[in-house]
Amino acid sequence: MTFLELAKKRFSVRKFKTDLVKDEDLQYILETGRIAPSANNSQPWQFIVIKDEAKSEDVNGLYHREWFRDAPVVIAVIADHGKSWHRGQDGKDHADIDAAIAADHMTLAATERGLGTCWVCNFDLEKTKAYFNLPKHLELVALLPLGYPDVEVDAERHSEKRKPLSEIVVYKQ
Repeated sequence: MTFLELAKKRFSVRKFKTDLVKDEDLQYILETGRIAPSANNSQPWQFIVIKDEAKSEDVNGLYHREWFRDAPVVIAVIADHGKSWHRGQDGKDHADIDAAIAADHMTLAATERGLGTCWVCNFDLEKTKAYFNLPKHLELVALLPLGYPDVEVDAERHSEKRKPLSEIVVYKQ
């Protein structure tokens, strides 16, 4: 499968089977996040894995959607502002960008392994702060529910659901 085919196959899964995620698949997915590029190779991320018996009501309450409860694994993608690169000219902190790159690697790796994910960024801020007990320099960027999809989508849906290149690409002359 080409990279474009893989990217087209990925979708936001909101219906999961009850099957548990195989440990070798989970380790593979986490490894793809680990090797992701980051600004100045700072690798300012942590991945907190919540699975199976650890998925309590507290975790399920971080995002109030019934389908979120059905995912057998949740990966919390954390950005470390204390380890990230800051651009010298204006101090721009790249922690969230780097964490997002790692998360994207993991979503694509999940797709390659027949698993599905969905970026969840609209989590309950107060509950996540309490649940993860993160110090100020650590930021929860996304929750990635992970499991086997119980739904299929057309990989060619992008022709209607995405803007054409002509609307988003500008060539500088």
